[in-house]
Amino acid sequence: MLNRDMAFLDSLIMNNNNNDNIMNSNTNHWNINVDKNLDYSNIRMNSIYVRRARKLMIQPNEQPQHRLPDQVLATALKNIESLGFTFSSELLQALRTLSREQFEALVQQLIQDLKVMVGAHVKYQPMYAGFPEQVMEEHEADLYLNAVFHYLTHLTLDDFEPSAMAAGVRSPLLEQTRLKVIELGNKPAFLKLIRQLIEAKGSISDTDKKDIKRVLKHADPSDVEAILPAEIPFKENVGFVVAVLLKYELASMERIGSYFKTASDVLRLAVSWSEGDVSLAAATPFRKFKRRERRLLLSVLEQCGSITEDMLRYKERWIRLGEILHPSEYKLRYPRTQAAFDILRNNKPFTTFNGSVELAFQYRNIWSLIDLLSQRPGEFARKLDHMLRITEDEEYVLLAFGEVAAKVSTPVLLQVRQHFAKRSEEAALRVFFPKGNVAKAFGIPNELPTVGEAVCQEVVQLCEQALITRFAEFPPLGKTYVDERLQHYLVPFSQRSASKALRTIVRGSRIPMGEGDTIRFFSWWKEGEVDGTSTGRVDIDLSAVMYDKNWNYVEHISYTNLRSVKYKAVHSGDIVTAPYGASEFIDLHMPSIVNYGGRYVVTTLLSFTSHPYCNLPECFAGWMMRKKPGSGEIYEPSTVENKIDITADTQIAIPVILDLVERTIIWTDLALKRYPDYNNNVEGNQKGIVLMGKAMTTLRKPDLYNLFMLHAKARGELVDTKEQADTIYAVDEGVTPYDIEQIMAEYLA
Repeated sequence: MLNRDMAFLDSLIMNNNNNDNIMNSNTNHWNINVDKNLDYSNIRMNSIYVRRARKLMIQPNEQPQHRLPDQVLATALKNIESLGFTFSSELLQALRTLSREQFEALVQQLIQDLKVMVGAHVKYQPMYAGFPEQVMEEHEADLYLNAVFHYLTHLTLDDFEPSAMAAGVRSPLLEQTRLKVIELGNKPAFLKLIRQLIEAKGSISDTDKKDIKRVLKHADPSDVEAILPAEIPFKENVGFVVAVLLKYELASMERIGSYFKTASDVLRLAVSWSEGDVSLAAATPFRKFKRRERRLLLSVLEQCGSITEDMLRYKERWIRLGEILHPSEYKLRYPRTQAAFDILRNNKPFTTFNGSVELAFQYRNIWSLIDLLSQRPGEFARKLDHMLRITEDEEYVLLAFGEVAAKVSTPVLLQVRQHFAKRSEEAALRVFFPKGNVAKAFGIPNELPTVGEAVCQEVVQLCEQALITRFAEFPPLGKTYVDERLQHYLVPFSQRSASKALRTIVRGSRIPMGEGDTIRFFSWWKEGEVDGTSTGRVDIDLSAVMYDKNWNYVEHISYTNLRSVKYKAVHSGDIVTAPYGASEFIDLHMPSIVNYGGRYVVTTLLSFTSHPYCNLPECFAGWMMRKKPGSGEIYEPSTVENKIDITADTQIAIPVILDLVERTIIWTDLALKRYPDYNNNVEGNQKGIVLMGKAMTTLRKPDLYNLFMLHAKARGELVDTKEQADTIYAVDEGVTPYDIEQIMAEYLA
């Protein structure tokens, strides 16, 4: 046994001390005997649990035969500390009870997962190995000649050995990093987390969907019952979840029938079943359905209400789907469905609700609008601003809205409240995020006609009254503390296009920077094969563009400008091919930039070779905070603040924007299309970058502080300190902005 323990200990020490092993998981060698009694499905679920909640499910042995040796546990702990993590005391006690085989299997997978989370699963080799000092001190002529040589030869860094690759002697890491704590979790809490994703009152991301799919695939029948809610509020999630259930033969009409309320719900199921865009932002080619699958789709469609009107919203898609479903074969069994398809195919007249509303707006018939929209309170709320702009009888519109506000969904009420709370403030831009799976944003001039301040405040009060009345029916919170810093974090209404990250936050939220005056950005990408097709040479450029407080251009740091002569900012060198992966870094000394007049910094990744990020084997970016930028390795996993996977179907990405004056990081996670009239580099995309910057720094979206304050007023007693509280809403304790699943499921109902 001693030899087994020492073999495992040696493997951990090797993994901890060997820098190549820390950087590249392919070089790890673990001495693990496969135990058929181990619950490997639980280990796989822990990969999701630690990424989403920094928790691990451990089933402690009540009567362990042998206590886990302290040196093995300590060395494993030291190993994850090098990645910036540690175990809570409760988790440590649970780990002590595991058998050697259980512990080895768990730690092996955990280290692999943590490496991917912080980006330590790959090897970083910048062009200038002595970055940042080497670039700052290199003669301008040498920098130029090195770049020319690299561009002309397109050699990999393994073949490139001029002075640019001279490794500098680096001092030990002098940074004091705050470790991220991994807590002890449990299976019921994990299943509840997945259930909360399904119960979300808004769209969820591709990462969320993959996690749900993976859990359902490996779930026991009892787990499925624990995961599935009685109702799935957000319609996109209905189509996706039911398609997964059908794929793994976990569905029955008794289980899924109640999820479908409208024809569009059924269309989303057909789309998801065909591996298409469940948001319906883009058309999807439908696959050929088997006879029993056709009957299922037709049967759930038959039970929905107002199917003809709803089908007319996506008329052409339904006609194409009808050609596959053959509803006429079942016209006696599903007569309403057959009649609806007949109207669509033969263009028979049918008066729709939306058509009537548009006609009433056209003739400014406010009384018809009130009568019509009162039938659909959600539409009333969305069109309230328009109604108030076209009438002098605002009091009647407000009276009618007050009568139906209680029937409007919480997300819509929150957004209407925020819109009218800020309605009178001057804003140059109105910002829109279009529907779909790419994180785009559009900013247009704000030319809305004014609405009286008294009217705006009345709308705010009506929304708040409806929300507080609704929240009062929820379980009591007791004494409640709400952190004022939550004003900088936005409410998660839609996470459809959110990227996978070490810690995901809502787009537009402002995160305080960590300690240190230097922020170091890093990027990593790889060329190779994707779905059997070679990418060819791939060149991704990392850039940072500086602007003053009015968004006037100051300077940029990129492959065209490796260092600034005005302040301390430096680029690690341009890599133009990445057969084994490539990395670039940028250091920004924030005080020197602010002293020069800079305020905002927009970080960008540009695909110089015009490859969409979704067609690359891997691409990600992130940042670290440094007090001593010259110490330690250029990439130190323990100092990583966040890491974002770049996977959009675009060629320009804006992960974050810095506000150096306020020392905040604005989470943007945005993508731009290539501007064909300009060169595809940072200078050629100034217009788009400035537009995105102005849009993201002037967002007017509901924040978590106001959401939680409404809950506290409705069902709690506000207190001034955390120590007094039974329930805490804060940036770093209790319910936090990172508990997106819980917020979307439990606080937006």
